[in-house]
Amino acid sequence: MTPRHTGPTGLPAWLVQRTSAVYMLLFMVALLALFGLHPLHSYAEWKRWVGHPVISLAFALFIAALLAHMWVGLRDVLLDYARPARLRRALLVLVALGLCTGAASMAWLLALQHF
Repeated sequence: MTPRHTGPTGLPAWLVQRTSAVYMLLFMVALLALFGLHPLHSYAEWKRWVGHPVISLAFALFIAALLAHMWVGLRDVLLDYARPARLRRALLVLVALGLCTGAASMAWLLALQHF
């Protein structure tokens, strides 16, 4: 007889962490290659480059991947080590608020590039 597991498995969190890590790695390698081959020398060049819709989307996806990666990692640490349950909940709320604030800030900065 095989044991049946009825609780959450952790697979979704594992997938989020791995896919976000792969995207962030590919993004950073692409940036290093791009800037190694075609460095940007002025603020105007940077502004024009970041203002391109494809680049803005890639940056937005990078930020989303970074925030998701941070959430899963910090959540796992708090679930494993923060005791008692009230402290764990409070810390999870603080982490969530911090990540939401970071997401809003980065969205605002990316939106500024298009105005």
